[in-house]
Amino acid sequence: MNALKIILQPVISEKSMSDAAHNKYTFKVFTKTNKDQIRKAIEEKFKVNVLKIATSTVKGRKGKSGIRRTEVSLSAFKKAIVTVKEGQKISIFDAGAEK
Repeated sequence: MNALKIILQPVISEKSMSDAAHNKYTFKVFTKTNKDQIRKAIEEKFKVNVLKIATSTVKGRKGKSGIRRTEVSLSAFKKAIVTVKEGQKISIFDAGAEK
């Protein structure tokens, strides 16, 4: 698969930005990919050495939206937390990665 189809978007939250200071970066990935495919896509796209990958599936939730408070379902997605080699960085997360 193409790296653009595997890595959907970075997950930007307080926890992911604090983990970026410890060389851990969080991405939303395509649900059918495995760790080897994620490793190849990250190394190809960002030119870093991946040491470890942890994946988890985040369940879809239901929420209410609009004036009439209609119920909306949010889809499930797969999340990958990628640990890179010491001294290497992914530039998307640079703004919040302060040690």
